[in-house]
Amino acid sequence: MRMPLFIALAALVIAAGFLLPHIILNPFYFFAGYVVLQYVVIATGWNILGGYAGYTNFGASAFFGAGAYAAAFLVKGFGAPMLLQLVTAGCVGVILGVATGYLTLRIQGIYFAIATVALVVVLETLINNIEYLGGAAGLPLLVPQPAAWFGGQPQYVFFIMLVLAVCAVVVARWIEISWIGRGLRAIRASEPAAECSGVPTLKLKLLACAISGGIMSMAGAPYPTYSSYLDPISAFSLTIGLNALAMPLIGGTQTWLGPVIGAVLLASVQQITTVTISSEFNILVVGAVLIAFVALAPEGLLGLRIFRRRAA
Repeated sequence: MRMPLFIALAALVIAAGFLLPHIILNPFYFFAGYVVLQYVVIATGWNILGGYAGYTNFGASAFFGAGAYAAAFLVKGFGAPMLLQLVTAGCVGVILGVATGYLTLRIQGIYFAIATVALVVVLETLINNIEYLGGAAGLPLLVPQPAAWFGGQPQYVFFIMLVLAVCAVVVARWIEISWIGRGLRAIRASEPAAECSGVPTLKLKLLACAISGGIMSMAGAPYPTYSSYLDPISAFSLTIGLNALAMPLIGGTQTWLGPVIGAVLLASVQQITTVTISSEFNILVVGAVLIAFVALAPEGLLGLRIFRRRAA
């Protein structure tokens, strides 16, 4: 699909989402849909570095939490609108991504993964000791009311996350077909060979870190509005990092579509499990599904022979 047609289709999805509050009246579907779309954004952002470049990142919850707390700071201190929260969270994520990448991207494999885990611990510890942001006890928030068109807070945050998800997918699609994507795939295949071929590997990795971090941080910005409460345990949750890793692997990391498929499937299963069994069962579900895919479909759903035939 050509990029102009892809963008037109994305705009159509956003327009449909804008009308949904007047078609679906039960707010539960918007609460659940928000979570699914949140993971579409996180998985898509993660895949830019972890999938395209092959640098496994266990620190997705660090960027998500940083974006959430940046938004919470603006709401508490200034009552800032959502657009400013999103822009600020994105800038925080870009800065954090570049700083982390510059310090860690010279190492590879398990060492890079361990460094990203350390980032989560550092940020969570820092937030735990900032009294203005609630510390370990958490921060209750009085968020601004949305426009009357949306009908309520669930519908409003759903639409915001839908716009974010669409924009993230468009960015991932553009990267995939651009020279940036070709360079990142060369790094994933063989970084020494890419360097010998003249690929600016460090610059491309830093750019991937910046874009990936910005997208994942923006995914956290609407969370304070969604929950009206924020604490370090939920913002820097292990579940977020695990899902960010599992969803692209389930769908397939070689294309923009894989993380979307994996996020929709796994997040939907988690929402159903939360309603029918318990929320604590989610991590077990993620672990079992991830083990099954690693064993049976290591390249994800899009790597299965039936999908390859259709693509061909």
